[in-house]
Amino acid sequence: MIKNILSAIRAYAGALGLITKLKLWQYFAIPIIISLITATIIGFSAYGLSDNIGNFLSKIWIWDWGKQTVTTISSFIGGIFVLVIGLILYKHIVLAFSAPFMSPVSEKIEHHLNRNLKHQHRKTSFQEQLIRGIRINIRNLSKELLITIPILLLKFIPVVNIFSTILLFAIQSYYAGFGSMDYTLERHFNYRESINFVGKNKGIAIGNGIVFMLCLLIPVIGIIVVLPLSVTAASVKTVGLLNKENERTVL
Repeated sequence: MIKNILSAIRAYAGALGLITKLKLWQYFAIPIIISLITATIIGFSAYGLSDNIGNFLSKIWIWDWGKQTVTTISSFIGGIFVLVIGLILYKHIVLAFSAPFMSPVSEKIEHHLNRNLKHQHRKTSFQEQLIRGIRINIRNLSKELLITIPILLLKFIPVVNIFSTILLFAIQSYYAGFGSMDYTLERHFNYRESINFVGKNKGIAIGNGIVFMLCLLIPVIGIIVVLPLSVTAASVKTVGLLNKENERTVL
């Protein structure tokens, strides 16, 4: 697992060079616009909701003593709650609606890496790629929320909340990497097969997603470069995994 995580992270090192070499920047224009609009809407919504959630949580404390402290802590936890949910929504919205634009990028990278190999690819239309992206990300969004909300409640418990933060980051990373890998997998596998494939390669998904999530910590620039870098790195690693699986099948 650790080895695969580190391998997926290292794949980012050559991402910018590969994008430039294959002249892929033109494909990222619309996804970058989608990313910026989504981040702006969620950002303003999160800013407005954090105080409301904090005030709501503080009302649970019915005593006067310690009221200010509880309100401060509740506002902080409310902010974290909104931030986490906002990141989850941002991630899946962008990954879903960028699918028809990222699939060609993934295909060009696969062709570049496997130029001497012959593989049978599933031919899908713009509409099919969009529907597939939405379906995968609705499924991932549902699962991620079911896991995330109980973990957020652990933030009320001292010491335990440190470990819950690490766990939340790992979960967010896994589903971010999942979405980036599926742009390649959709040409090779159906919906269920792709889920099983990523499940067998969790380390690659987490490693790719770690850098994805870290990019979002960089104001503005992170939102612009996150998709180009993550999709390129994920495509390189996913194609490598598919090649290994094909070699085992032949043998």
